[in-house]
Amino acid sequence: MVGDAGAARKGRSHVSEDGHRHQRGGTQGAADTPAVSVAPELLCYLGHVDMAALLAADARARLVGVGIDEVLVASGALDDQTATEILARDLGLPSATHGLRDLPDDPAVAEAVLRTGTLVIPNEGGRPRFVMAARGRIVRRLRRALRRDADLAARVGLIAPSELARRIGDACGPRLALAAAGRLLRADPLKSAATLRPGRIVGLGAAAVGLPLALLLALAPGAGILAVQVVLSLVFLAWIALRLAGCLYVPPEEPAPRLDDRALPVYSLLVPLYREAASVPRLVAALQALDYPPEKLEIKLVVEADDQATRAAIAALALPSHMAEVAVAPVGPRTKPKALEAALPFVRGSFVAVYDAEDLPEPDQLRRAVAAFGAGGPKVGCVQARLCIDNGGDSWISAQFAAEYAGQFDVLLPVLSALGLPIPLGGTSNHFRRRVLDQVGGWDPYNVTEDADLGIRLARAGWQTRVISSSTYEEAPVTRRAWIGQRTRWLKGWAQTLLVHGRWPGALVRDIGPGGTLALALLTAGPYAAALVHPLCLGLFLADIVRGVAGLPCTTIMEVATSALTYTTLVAGYGGAAVTMVVGLGRRGMRPGWRTIAGTPIYWLLLSVAAWRAVIELVRRPYHWQKTEHGVARRGAGGGLRSSASAPPQPRPEAAWS
Repeated sequence: MVGDAGAARKGRSHVSEDGHRHQRGGTQGAADTPAVSVAPELLCYLGHVDMAALLAADARARLVGVGIDEVLVASGALDDQTATEILARDLGLPSATHGLRDLPDDPAVAEAVLRTGTLVIPNEGGRPRFVMAARGRIVRRLRRALRRDADLAARVGLIAPSELARRIGDACGPRLALAAAGRLLRADPLKSAATLRPGRIVGLGAAAVGLPLALLLALAPGAGILAVQVVLSLVFLAWIALRLAGCLYVPPEEPAPRLDDRALPVYSLLVPLYREAASVPRLVAALQALDYPPEKLEIKLVVEADDQATRAAIAALALPSHMAEVAVAPVGPRTKPKALEAALPFVRGSFVAVYDAEDLPEPDQLRRAVAAFGAGGPKVGCVQARLCIDNGGDSWISAQFAAEYAGQFDVLLPVLSALGLPIPLGGTSNHFRRRVLDQVGGWDPYNVTEDADLGIRLARAGWQTRVISSSTYEEAPVTRRAWIGQRTRWLKGWAQTLLVHGRWPGALVRDIGPGGTLALALLTAGPYAAALVHPLCLGLFLADIVRGVAGLPCTTIMEVATSALTYTTLVAGYGGAAVTMVVGLGRRGMRPGWRTIAGTPIYWLLLSVAAWRAVIELVRRPYHWQKTEHGVARRGAGGGLRSSASAPPQPRPEAAWS
């Protein structure tokens, strides 16, 4: 046994390629079998994994900077439970899977257990016991601790990480959901939409503005209409000017990310799903195509516990080891932000990103986000990828939506990012530092555009948001009814965001400055101004045509002012929208069709319908979540995604989606 002893002193053992230990100086038959040098901690896997796979996993572990157990589980060579049982035997520890009874019912304790992977069980009259979901570096630390303290083995048991998460979810799921629903409300009530009284606010606003306006209209109708038109037009024109400024700004090219796998952090993805059974197979395929080490990636499919159809669709798939379902108890508001907040304790990554059911992100997006965080420095708390509609050819409304999205994500948001202004985040493909999410209170379960609200809270807390060129392809509504429902929710949420952050204007100005406050007002109030001023101006213009006075000289100063505002607003509005469309789509190598540009007046009239519905819902059902149906677009089969190499992003090849 001299050879084995020497190998042990050097930290390696010699094992033949067929998996048997090999003695140097043994029989001739043994000497004929090639021997390889294997680290002692790998030997426990022999008999479960063949030597070639084990050596490949060892090389992969050193390349990526993780434990070999993490590689074996991620590759599918071992399942989570089997890997834990092997480790337990190797370390001389019991498996706690079947005997675990002392689960916490306090949500704060449950969150701490999920975060650390360690359950502490008090022991009356003795030292506490531990149940650990150990992987990778934690296993190595535990191995060293067991060498130092021989008595520790009697107080530690191992459990598979997936099993611990499942047990905690089963035992404490409703309490975790309730805690998630009230987390921001308890921490900072004035920044939660739950403390708004929309009916009272709208009533007071109507009384404060409506009564004087009604009196003015009764006494001087022309002056009253002009006053309304002036206020709305100024907001609307400033909103258009902000978009035109984006047309003049050309985002700089981004270098390709060059981080090697060892330097990459652990990344967690949250994917909220509700009534999305049809989208699950495509979604899982798109997430599997992400170019990121699976050993450092975890993906949580967040579902409502009573959404049986979606859960059945997930169960029907053979999910890879780094994907798992998180079932959220149906308590509190049934909203996407509540689901995200309830699922957050189940993730371990230092970076967290959100994707929607219909999303198809470019494969290198996570690497680009990591590079952007590094380049931006420690004050960058969020990175927003650009959203692109890939079913714009399905209908007139989806074409309008695609052009509008191009103006938003390829024109407006990049210039806001460059100027350091607050950014109302898109509902998906936003990437966060986990500690920043915790610091600002996470998502507000009572705000139906939680993305916009979170973007403003990040800015108020001093964190910066960067926009990157990587794209996520999304599905637009294909019917007017679906579009109006979705836009109603968005407008209602923007109103909630404006009311929440505007209730103490002085504090808002101190937090984000006058420029940031003005930008926030325009970004949230601008769509309402457009929805209200456009029908007014269009009505005045049509009235002039009917009366036969359009284009004729005005006879009074009131007519001059009204006509000037009407024509300026219409021309600037339509012209600004057209320019933004052309520039935004042009940055993707596309151009809008004539029907899209010519249909802008009708699209804005539909926006007016959605805006008035949003005001009514804000009073009657402020927290109602209007579900947008997905999986109805003609997006073709999955696959064909490309990695963006530099900004600006290019259009996806049509051949991949024909």
